Amino acid sequence: MRILIVGSGGREHALAWALAQARDVELICAPGNGGTATIAENVAIAADDAQAIADLCTSRDINLVIVGPDAALAAGVVDACSRVGVNAFGPTKSAARIETSKYFAKQIMRDAAAETAEWVTGTVDDRYDALDFIKERNGNVVVKADGLAQGKGVMLCSSVAEAEAALAACLDEDRFGVAGQRVVVEETLVGREVSVFAICDGISAKILPPACDYKRAFEGDTGPNTGGMGAYTPPLDMDLNEVMARAEDDIIGPCLEVMRRRNATFRGCLYVGVMVTTDGVKVLEFNARFGDPEAQAIMPILNDDLVTLFEDAALGRQSPGNVLTTGQASVTVVATTAEYPSESRLGMPLQITEPQDPDSFIFHAGTTLDGGALSVSGGRVLSATGRGDTVDAARRRAYDAVAGISFDGMRFRSDIGLAMTVVRQV
Repeated sequence: MRILIVGSGGREHALAWALAQARDVELICAPGNGGTATIAENVAIAADDAQAIADLCTSRDINLVIVGPDAALAAGVVDACSRVGVNAFGPTKSAARIETSKYFAKQIMRDAAAETAEWVTGTVDDRYDALDFIKERNGNVVVKADGLAQGKGVMLCSSVAEAEAALAACLDEDRFGVAGQRVVVEETLVGREVSVFAICDGISAKILPPACDYKRAFEGDTGPNTGGMGAYTPPLDMDLNEVMARAEDDIIGPCLEVMRRRNATFRGCLYVGVMVTTDGVKVLEFNARFGDPEAQAIMPILNDDLVTLFEDAALGRQSPGNVLTTGQASVTVVATTAEYPSESRLGMPLQITEPQDPDSFIFHAGTTLDGGALSVSGGRVLSATGRGDTVDAARRRAYDAVAGISFDGMRFRSDIGLAMTVVRQV
C-alpha cells in the first residue's frame, strides 16, 4: 500500500513512524523533513499546493493520503485528492472551517448545544456588540481573529484598553490580514485545559487518549504563546472518565450531526480543546487535524492498525469502539531555537544521539537532511518522546532523549509532564 503524508512537522514524522510500525507500507512525504527522509521518500511539494498533491497522487498511484497541517486542509488538499479518485484522511475545505473560521466553529457549538465560553462577533463595520461585551466584562476577554493566523491571532486581555487595542489590531490595523476581518470575542475561562482527539468517519467517532499540551515558551507557563513546547498523556489530577464522557456525548457526537446537517460532513481527526472548569467541561476550540506536539506523545502508545483506522474513516465506514492503546503514559518535550517563537536563526548543524531505550523516540520537525548531515530549518526543531507505565517514568525517558540532542541555541522547557495548576484560557 502506498501512502502519502502531507506536511513537514513533528506530527507528520510521528504519523509516518506509527504507520510504518503498523504495517508494511510504502511511505511518501510532501514535503517531509530530515526525519521522514530516513523512513519515507520526501517529495519537494508544498503541503498547501493542492493541485500538485493531486497530480502526485495520480502519477504515483497513491492509495491513501493523510493530511497533517491546517494550511493544507484550508487549501482544499482533500477536495483535490477526491477529484482524482484518491481517498484522503482529513476533512474537506468546507468541513475544515471548524478550525479555519472561529465564527463558524462557534455556530456549530451553538447549534449542537455544546457548552462553551459566552461570545459575540464583530467586523470592521459592526463592532458595537463586541465593544459592549468587552465593557460588560471589564476587558477580561479573549479576542480571536476569525481565520488562521499562524497561532498569533488569539489575544488574552485583562483590561478594557487592552481588549479594545486587540480589537483594533484586527479590524483597523489589519495585523492579521483577511484572517482578522472578523473577530470572535469570548469570556475568559479558568480551569484545566485538555486536548481530546477523535477519529471521525462523518457519523461516528473513535476516541484517542487525551493529552495536555504546554503552549507558553517558558517554564511555569510564562512567555509568549507558541505552537507547543511539549505534551503528555494521560492528564494528571482530574476525573478523566467524566471529561471524556462529556467530550464524546455532549460535544463530539452532537457537533458531527450538526456538520452533516450543514452539508459539511467531517471525516478525519477532530481535535477538541476543552477547559475543565468548576461549571463543567466547555469547548475552547476545534482543530481539524492532529495536534502538534500531542501527536508525538499519542502515536507511540497506540496499538491499533492505523492504516485500516485512517482508511475506514476516510471511506465513512469505521467500526464502533475506541482506538486500541498500550495503556501506557507518554511525555513529549520540544527542542526549539533560542529565538522561537520569534523569527529564528536557521542553518545550524544538528547532532543527535539516537536513544537506545526502545521506549524513547525522537521526531523531527524543523530539520533538513542533506548528504547525510542534519541542519536546523525551523523554530521547533525536534520532539523527544518517552513512554512508560507512569507519567514520571515516561518523563524521565523523554528528558534522557533530549540530552542526546545538540545544536547552537537549543532551548526546551524543563517542566513538561508536570501537572499544571489552574490556567486562564489562551
